Amino acid sequence: MLGTYYYHEIIRKTIISFGTLFNQIHLRHTDKNNNISDIRVPITYGPKQKFLARILQQPELNKATQISLPRMTFEMNSISYDPTRKSSIVQTFRTTDTGDNIKKVFMPVPYNIGFELNILCKLNDDALQIIEQILPYFQPAFNVTVDLVESIGEKRDIPMVLDSITFKDDYEGDFLTRRALIYTLSFTAKTYMFGPIAESSEGLIRKVQVDQYTGTDTLTARREMRYTVTPDPYNADPDDDFGFSETTEFFTDSKVYSPTQRTDI
Repeated sequence: MLGTYYYHEIIRKTIISFGTLFNQIHLRHTDKNNNISDIRVPITYGPKQKFLARILQQPELNKATQISLPRMTFEMNSISYDPTRKSSIVQTFRTTDTGDNIKKVFMPVPYNIGFELNILCKLNDDALQIIEQILPYFQPAFNVTVDLVESIGEKRDIPMVLDSITFKDDYEGDFLTRRALIYTLSFTAKTYMFGPIAESSEGLIRKVQVDQYTGTDTLTARREMRYTVTPDPYNADPDDDFGFSETTEFFTDSKVYSPTQRTDI
């Protein structure tokens, strides 16, 4: 199995989904004339140290406070296996692609991806406005639907769990030193990793038959009933609008009774 190339972009999609959660955060300022200015807080992927160094090393940014601060940054900082969500390592499931081809894939492996969201502000009120727009949605998890494997249409709800919140006032030195209030929110995304997708040699299941016997002894037990289900129409594809035909046969010593009924779904 190792050496077979595949790339579902699951980690990349999870990172993008996490960042998208926070790309529409706004804050508002009111001046002495009660004029309200609305500011969309920019968000960028990267460590907070990089942005702090840029603010301190480029004094001209002090003249453009609204451009440099407030802002948010996020980055992936860990990835680990989650044994609490483990499933059978040999179990597989089958699905269809955009056509009629049957695909087979092993059950996904649960992994936790750690994220760190940093909120950098000059004013404490700005930071509090941002924080209050985030916290109510996490109790402590917020589910995000991610298209993990597009080729088989595998979409799953990925819980984004808020683990902790810390606060730091990065202010040192004299009065000319730039101040930066930093709120750090730690998250865990509970995602799944899929292996390679294989073509299945088995066709679509178009008939299910169940026999019921009067006992568990296979030598002496008499067959009492047979229940059969087929799609209606029989040649329906998985994406078609179809129903099911159900047939129940009761076996007695003298006759076989076969009423048939149709159930649409």
